[in-house]
Amino acid sequence: MDFKESKPIYMQIVDRICDEILTDRYKEQERIPSVREYAAIVEVNANTVVRSYDYMQSNNIIFNKRGLGYFVAEGAKNQIVAMRRDTFMNNSLPEFFREIDVLGISIDEIVKLYNNKKS
Repeated sequence: MDFKESKPIYMQIVDRICDEILTDRYKEQERIPSVREYAAIVEVNANTVVRSYDYMQSNNIIFNKRGLGYFVAEGAKNQIVAMRRDTFMNNSLPEFFREIDVLGISIDEIVKLYNNKKS
């Protein structure tokens, strides 16, 4: 896995696992790789994966069955979409609006590009 310097590695792992959940690589109630297995997959220290799993568990995306491992929580997809939507609406969109104001791009230009993309 190629990591970006602009975001903590554990959050990039969270994003990757969430993407895998959204694309049904890991389905609800299905076991995901152990911490050690995932650390080997992405070639990082197991403690980094522990931090990722702790974050996802605290956000009700995965849960731990003692002695069996981690599993995708029921409703995980909806939770991931809600979290990403919130991040987009509160972080990305304000930055986007600031940038279009600075560059003098009209909302009509944005709408036109958006409508052409949908075609």
